[in-house]
Amino acid sequence: MCGITGFWKIEGEKREILSDIVVNMTSTLSHRGPDDVGFYVDEKNGIALGHRRLAILDLSERGHQPMESFSGRYVIIYNGEIYNYKDLSKEMRDNFNIDFKSNSDTEVLLAGFEVWGIEQTLKKINGMFAFALLDKKEKRLYLVRDRIGIKPLYYGVQGRILFFASELKAIIANRFFKSTLNRDALALFFRYNYIPAPYSIYQDIAKVEPGHYAVIDKDLSVNIYCYWDVENVVEEGIKKPLLLSENETILELEHLLLDSVKIRMISDVPLGAFLSGGIDSSTVVALMQSQSNLPIKTFTIGFNEDYYNEAKFAKKVAEYLGTDHTELYVTPKEAMEVVPRLAEMYDEPFSDSSQIPTFLVSQLARKYVKVSLSGDGGDELFGGYVRYVWADSFWNKIRFMPYFLKFGMTKIISLLPLETWDNLFGKVEYLLPKRLRQTLYGDKLYKIAGILRSKSPDDVYKGFVSHWKAPENLVLGSNEPETILDNFSIKTSIPNFKERMMFSDLVTYLPDDILTKVDRASMAVSLEARVPILDYRVVEFSKKLPLDFKIRNGESKWILRNILYKYVPKELFERPKSGFGIPVGNWLRDDLRDWAEDLLNESEIKKEGILNPALIREIWKEHLADKGDWQYLLWDVLMFQAWKKKWM
Repeated sequence: MCGITGFWKIEGEKREILSDIVVNMTSTLSHRGPDDVGFYVDEKNGIALGHRRLAILDLSERGHQPMESFSGRYVIIYNGEIYNYKDLSKEMRDNFNIDFKSNSDTEVLLAGFEVWGIEQTLKKINGMFAFALLDKKEKRLYLVRDRIGIKPLYYGVQGRILFFASELKAIIANRFFKSTLNRDALALFFRYNYIPAPYSIYQDIAKVEPGHYAVIDKDLSVNIYCYWDVENVVEEGIKKPLLLSENETILELEHLLLDSVKIRMISDVPLGAFLSGGIDSSTVVALMQSQSNLPIKTFTIGFNEDYYNEAKFAKKVAEYLGTDHTELYVTPKEAMEVVPRLAEMYDEPFSDSSQIPTFLVSQLARKYVKVSLSGDGGDELFGGYVRYVWADSFWNKIRFMPYFLKFGMTKIISLLPLETWDNLFGKVEYLLPKRLRQTLYGDKLYKIAGILRSKSPDDVYKGFVSHWKAPENLVLGSNEPETILDNFSIKTSIPNFKERMMFSDLVTYLPDDILTKVDRASMAVSLEARVPILDYRVVEFSKKLPLDFKIRNGESKWILRNILYKYVPKELFERPKSGFGIPVGNWLRDDLRDWAEDLLNESEIKKEGILNPALIREIWKEHLADKGDWQYLLWDVLMFQAWKKKWM
């Protein structure tokens, strides 16, 4: 795992200037690669590349980057891992008589470009990656991102200069870059709590989308190509669904996951896994332990607040599997000490509050290992989110409901604070069927209140995933751009509403929220996080599955559960799904109040002219007075204000 950055200034500069700038850019990414640093500078063409290395495979100097291909045609700076590199190296040795000089996947990747070309190599490799590949012969630069979007990559052209980097802070460090706030992208941030690709917080800077690569020619013209399209994968799965028996289907996925986990356990440094005690992380750990002669190292963060604590469940799973388990119970004070670091860590506005426990568990793991496997992806592929079960039936219940009734229900829900609803439902929960039991009832009720007036099932889904429902009213002078969620053509290509929600999450929420959160939190402590459930073969397999293999009788992740229950007793998982959250609402009324008051200063916000201060002050006063729980909306504003204070 590494950090990459560079720029291409076609008007030319002296080598000393190119070198000084790329050194500054690269130094901002030292957390992504503390083990080594390297540069490539082409004074004649105005190209400078920088690389920070986190050494995982072949720890010797033979893995140093930038690295040239065997003919000298290509130069690469690369962030990621190619898990099938040994198979590919054997194939090239056998067919092309290539003599590899290292045990590095980077060298294998470069050789692939030499013998197979760019497109064919991208189709062959299995991994997570973002890289810049310079073709010296054609004077062309390729910026490439993995199929799912596990690794980040930003790029953009201003005038006669191209900039690119793993993180925005490296681009900002280039003195030629002029940072201008993208208010339209900011409106998207306030709707979703992240900025979806291809947008970024800055004008002229974009994200390379998952499964895509950008080709930049010597005149700095940019052309975008797609080498793996999730929508095509879904459409193909609908046309040609899997027609195996139930047992055969379970076995097929189990074998796929076993191999996906196995190849992600290849490492020349200590390795472990995050364990929350949920279905996904427990499945990954169970499959790891089944293929290891030694106890796998597992890591869990715990909280003393029951609603937010999964550590007790993780401990039971770890004890049953016999892992070498480490848990750390974090006090509110320790968790809140992370808050001032978030703007630096996430150098683009980002407000999924689980960023805090994700950082804490990464920090814990890094004390013992350099690589940690994660269970991310199971929800999006196998129907794990509550909204997949509720949204369809919810729409059918409200579609013919009179407006006055919807309006009244919204008001009633909003009257009581979120925690009051939690307490009320907690007292009567034993009366509910197990499949209807949840955690954080108040949170879910508030979401329901926000979507009661939806006009279509897709409106219901968008309501579930939206924070600020009308962000253009908050961000002055903004015009919210359309995203895939506004693309009505997918209703035709993916007619089933539940599958459509899973697809939408797979191409938006997963890469732009979940994977961004894990990447920044883990790399902040120089920890490599690997996600075996998001092996592209597993993704393609999941899209061939009939829906009832994912959601059956109101139970999510049916097929994953049936694999996990071969390794861990079912009774350890018979509980409501819970998120990886923190009690932000309470903190804002208590220990974080002074910090929040400073960032929400009405006169300052008015003077800045970016946000509508009246809207913010209204919900802040209601939140403090317990007249409503606006923790998510307020956290969005606070994370933007903290980001702005740091980077503008």
